[in-house]
Amino acid sequence: MDCIKNEIIKYIELNLTQKRLRHTYSVASEAVKLAERYGCDTKKAELAALCHDMFRSKPAGDLDMYVKELGLPQKLLENVNLSHGKVAAEMMKQRYHIDDKDVINAVAFHTTGRKGMSVLEKIIFLADAIEPGRNYPGVEEMRKTAYTDLDKACIMSLERTVQYVRDRGEYLDPDTEDALNDLKEKQNL
Repeated sequence: MDCIKNEIIKYIELNLTQKRLRHTYSVASEAVKLAERYGCDTKKAELAALCHDMFRSKPAGDLDMYVKELGLPQKLLENVNLSHGKVAAEMMKQRYHIDDKDVINAVAFHTTGRKGMSVLEKIIFLADAIEPGRNYPGVEEMRKTAYTDLDKACIMSLERTVQYVRDRGEYLDPDTEDALNDLKEKQNL
């Protein structure tokens, strides 16, 4: 796994903006801490975090090309926020021969979440939302909650995402609502 990790680090250092690279390394650091806290494989958490935004700096047209070439759902076209994780997940399989479904799903669903998220998926989802470079209303409370109740912190983040997307009148991926409803149901909310 270290060999693959080194290849991915080379790729992201060549292809991400400095701001996105700082974010990626911060997410990786946060993911490792959360993995330690919740007894998850830290190497998998770090690998998924390093990959989560590996295609985020690509222009929208390039991502659309990947969506078409990889046979991904049409709903991803012209939506960098939704497509970059799905493209990264497919490229992890094809380019780096990563076949760990949990790691792949953690990358594919890091922006939307999904029903039945694994602990690793929740960790990557949250690490992306709470890394130290993030600054928005409620992030401090979410950071604290992330280390005491993973599901509750995910609910907080998902509720924020739903509200943000609706306020902007943008497309809300059904996976986000499914993730939120699933976690609320498990918490009896």
